[in-house]
Amino acid sequence: MILDRFRLTDRVAVVTGAGRGIGAGTAVALAEAGADIVISARTEEQLDEVAKRIEAAGRRVLVIPADLNDLDAVAALAPAAQEEFGRLDIVVNNVGGTMPRGFLETSPRFLEQAFHFNVATAHALSRAAVPLMLAGDGGSVVNISSAMGRTQARGFVAYGTAKAALAHYTRLAATDLAPRIRVNAIAVGSVATSALEVVLTDENLRTTMELATPLKRIGEPEDIAAAIVYLCSPAGGYVTGKILEVDGGLDHPNLDMGMPDL
Repeated sequence: MILDRFRLTDRVAVVTGAGRGIGAGTAVALAEAGADIVISARTEEQLDEVAKRIEAAGRRVLVIPADLNDLDAVAALAPAAQEEFGRLDIVVNNVGGTMPRGFLETSPRFLEQAFHFNVATAHALSRAAVPLMLAGDGGSVVNISSAMGRTQARGFVAYGTAKAALAHYTRLAATDLAPRIRVNAIAVGSVATSALEVVLTDENLRTTMELATPLKRIGEPEDIAAAIVYLCSPAGGYVTGKILEVDGGLDHPNLDMGMPDL
């Protein structure tokens, strides 16, 4: 049965930024596909709610509240998975993000911080996970990039540059780690998470974004989670080094930040 190829029975996954949004949806989806999950984010109360959903799917969960901007803390999630569940098969590097900022307001330090939070954290966890994956059946890494890593809009020089770097990091890491570990990324479009809360509560702004998206809607976390299940499962077993665009068909940003000419 083709659906059997999407199963992750008794695999073990680490999902960062799993307290809400895409991370939470992904953790639950992987559990529903059969995996046990390590979830981490800053807010323990949010993680506990996600843990309940994972347990309701019949899977085990390890909750690790942590500041994932700390490279040692994010790297420590890999051995924690090994200690708790005896193996590690999947890493989803979801934590990241950077607020929009005008060009002259984007200091070199701000650019460095964007790279750190979006790229260095992914490398720290992936690097810690690789020996554990190689000790088992291999594994799969999925990085959460963004459509802004390939499109152009004012205010995103830090965020877009960092996400573009993460996309190419994905290609290079996939080459380094083939054939036993696959590395892919999702270029995410506009998704209904807390990061867009201000926009989505404004009916006019939401309508503007929907009309500028070819599929005429904002994405849901489950749209991204479904793609991640595919990439992590045997169904995606012949895919590595690729950036899967799950963005409603965007070829340009669907919201103008309104930043004037300098």
